[in-house]
Amino acid sequence: MSTDRFELVRESFRKKAPAVEIPSRKASEYFGEQVFDRAQMRKYLDSDTLQALLECIDKGHPLDRATADGVARGMKEWALEHHVTHVTHWFQPLTEGTAEKHDSLIDLDGKGGVIETFDGRSLAQQEPDASSFPNGGIRATFEARGYTAWDPTSPVFIQEDTLCIPTVFIAYTGEALDYKTPLKRSIKAVTDAALPICRLFDPAVNKVRCYLGWEQEYFLVDEDLYAARPDLMITGRTLMGHMSSKNQQLGDHYFGAIPSRVAAFMRELEVEGLRLGIPLKTRHNEVAPNQFEMAPIYGDANLSNDQNQLVMNLMNSIARKHGFVVLLHEKPFAGVNGSGKHCNWSLGTDTGRPLMAPGRDASGNLLFLSFFVNVLMAVQRHNDVLKATIASATNAHRLGGHEAPPAIISAFLGRTMTAVLRKILEVPSDTPIQIAGKKERSVGLIEIPEIFVDNTDRNRTSPFAFTGNRFEFRAVGSSANCAGALATLNAAVAEQLLDFKKELDAALAAGKTLPVAVMDTLKPIIAKIIDVVCFDGNGYSEEWQQEAVRRGLDVETCVPKMFKAFTTPESVAMFTRTGVYTEKELAARNEVKWDIYIKKVQIESRVMVRMAINHIIPAALEFKTRLLQDVALHQQVMGGFDGCQTELDLVRRVGGYIQEISERAEAMRQARKRANAIEDEYERAMAYHDIASQIEELRRPIDKLEELVDNRLWPLPKYRELLFIS
Repeated sequence: MSTDRFELVRESFRKKAPAVEIPSRKASEYFGEQVFDRAQMRKYLDSDTLQALLECIDKGHPLDRATADGVARGMKEWALEHHVTHVTHWFQPLTEGTAEKHDSLIDLDGKGGVIETFDGRSLAQQEPDASSFPNGGIRATFEARGYTAWDPTSPVFIQEDTLCIPTVFIAYTGEALDYKTPLKRSIKAVTDAALPICRLFDPAVNKVRCYLGWEQEYFLVDEDLYAARPDLMITGRTLMGHMSSKNQQLGDHYFGAIPSRVAAFMRELEVEGLRLGIPLKTRHNEVAPNQFEMAPIYGDANLSNDQNQLVMNLMNSIARKHGFVVLLHEKPFAGVNGSGKHCNWSLGTDTGRPLMAPGRDASGNLLFLSFFVNVLMAVQRHNDVLKATIASATNAHRLGGHEAPPAIISAFLGRTMTAVLRKILEVPSDTPIQIAGKKERSVGLIEIPEIFVDNTDRNRTSPFAFTGNRFEFRAVGSSANCAGALATLNAAVAEQLLDFKKELDAALAAGKTLPVAVMDTLKPIIAKIIDVVCFDGNGYSEEWQQEAVRRGLDVETCVPKMFKAFTTPESVAMFTRTGVYTEKELAARNEVKWDIYIKKVQIESRVMVRMAINHIIPAALEFKTRLLQDVALHQQVMGGFDGCQTELDLVRRVGGYIQEISERAEAMRQARKRANAIEDEYERAMAYHDIASQIEELRRPIDKLEELVDNRLWPLPKYRELLFIS
């Protein structure tokens, strides 16, 4: 086993970057070539079908069966030209991943042969088994019917030989069983709530859009070393492993030169992403060794979220071609940065006006402040459920450490905006608001052109930060579906905008001018939030933990308890009022979240115990045996134990750790049996929360042994081997 480990490491260093076929065309020439976008619609659909489909996409008009058949005919022609043989409804169940069932395009032609067929019914609807996916009791085993229904606002695309149709997934009884349905509901809720406010300032506004720009962090590990780590293979993280002497402390990996094998992987990923219409823009080394990041250009939230799910699938398949495995776990390695998925969120109008950026005049600034302040109020009102929406068994290991935000939802504004809000509380309501934008500043070097300094700094410890023209929800986990966080954020903002509009209408009805009415309505909100949810300091400090309690923010760190925020009366009222979730859907999702939490910790516990018994203890016993043989030989030759104190001390220390590991492993096994006997889902989750802490306790003596046992005997690739291969 030890020889195998060293050979794996040597082979990993010998690997070279494979040749990647880069298209000879410019990216703009092959961008979206595997997507049935508007250009393809115009080419393959007749004018009546095209018009009906665009009205469905842009205005929400329903599609009749005849139109669906027309769309299907055009799609089939396009797909066959691209050598497509199968079709699937591509959806996002409550597993954090995607799902698909492939059906061939062939059907019997009645003459002993087959013919390719694809009609409107096949396009619009399929029927997967709704009881086989997580559903929180909405569907019993004997109630299996569920439906996937086409989402026309997200373009159909081709992967390999399959036509993929993005869909929602709902139960036979109508409840949402996926992430896309609540996201779409929430987008409608927040944009509908924002539109009347925008129209007070600009009657030309006909639509408000919701935008998402995600930043995807991930680790790459060599696939051979990955295969030698059962914990990585089964749980996605290392359950044991002593920190490498060198990790990220020098900061030399961040933004460094991208290793050749990794660069080859990134190039192929970008090409495939661009062909699928995903505007991948940024790639770079992240802070931890073998950690990287990618990000696309900002886009419509629904489509951008679909593209993130698609990218994660692409990453997994393409990485294997390059001898890597992608790790999307939030904390695959202890002691170094974990991986998040920063969700940059904003709203904008169809007239091109960004609602989260200061305007060019007093009126534009007043519109911006209306949305800026109300978003902050929404975050304050529902900071508990916003935290619950990003909580998971895996993200719990990341939050609060090494640049990840803490498990307290606060908002960073920056000095400029904090000063503006405080000033508003002091001045008369008819005072025009001027906000400094970006200030020109010379760096004093002729070779470098003038740069612009943003009117806000950055705060890496803030989970919800204003970054100049958007808010960055930094607490979302790397493996998560962005839709979960966005649906909650949109719902909270929609509710707050509805309340704000009601108060604003009352002020206008009292005869106040629009600027005065807006200011009078904003001032009480600013007074409530400025010293509560707004925090620009160090989120890691002990003082902030205590201050957050004093301010009334949610400071819960137990994940199963966090989930209960979804079903508080305030959360239920917010979700049902905005139409994002029904009360039944909320209760079901809590059941799903508790169940997934239980199973993930349960799997980790099982793997941990088996590795401790089957890998670690045998290696330690062999080392101990060799030490005792040396001592016995020394005693036989020298006639005593003088000069053997080091060996004897190691024997005692190793034996002590072996005993501790054995006892802790057995205690965890018994704790798991007791937890499994608990019927109530929440109580069982709480029992597994205790088991999660036992996993960390069992890890400590194992990591101590790694430092003592002969390196040649240690059975698992170590951190220094996993993290510095590229």
